[in-house]
Amino acid sequence: MPDIMQTPERILSILAGAGARTVADIGCGSGALSRVLAAHGHTVTGIDPDADAASRAREGVPQVRFERATAEALPFADASLDAAIFLNALHHVPVPLMRQALAEVRRVLRPGGTLIVVEPLAEGSFFDVMRPVEDETDIRREALVALRADIAEGHWSRIQEQQYDRFTDFASVDGFIDYLVAVDPARRAIAEALREELDALLKERAAPAENGFRLTQPMLLVAASPAG
Repeated sequence: MPDIMQTPERILSILAGAGARTVADIGCGSGALSRVLAAHGHTVTGIDPDADAASRAREGVPQVRFERATAEALPFADASLDAAIFLNALHHVPVPLMRQALAEVRRVLRPGGTLIVVEPLAEGSFFDVMRPVEDETDIRREALVALRADIAEGHWSRIQEQQYDRFTDFASVDGFIDYLVAVDPARRAIAEALREELDALLKERAAPAENGFRLTQPMLLVAASPAG
């Protein structure tokens, strides 16, 4: 799967440029990003509201501290972190709490600290094949609306944006379903019920790849520092 390091490499480059050492991985899931950050010398705390996800992360990435907590109530002291990251996570925060989550990040970042938000856009072949299982069109839009509003109100400075394509290869529909379920186990029953439809969509929308099918997911990365 050629996308495994693509997004983490972009994140690592930004953290290196900012000289960030202490990092919060907000919405860490199973800890995949936390593992990469720790391997590159960062002191990482992974945060996830799901107790099972936090437990799996502790087992899989024992070198990182993981806590069950929500983005809108981060378990960190004021001005205690160099960086905070939402990787495919801001759109999982309840819409009324998205701006509060961003305010929490401003609270816990040191002066000159770095916020990194990476969000999948509601477009591309990956999104098209995923949509029957969970249509995130509205929630992905709401995440970007919240982020843009926070920026427009002057809460953030030194803003940089990157838009790029994430490519993911699958040998079959089984691998695609496993990928979706790894993010949210509740998707399993729906995905299995839609297996034939997903298989047809995968064959229709994917590009050929050496080991099967390649799906494209456009991504937006925004990095910023608290204003003032």
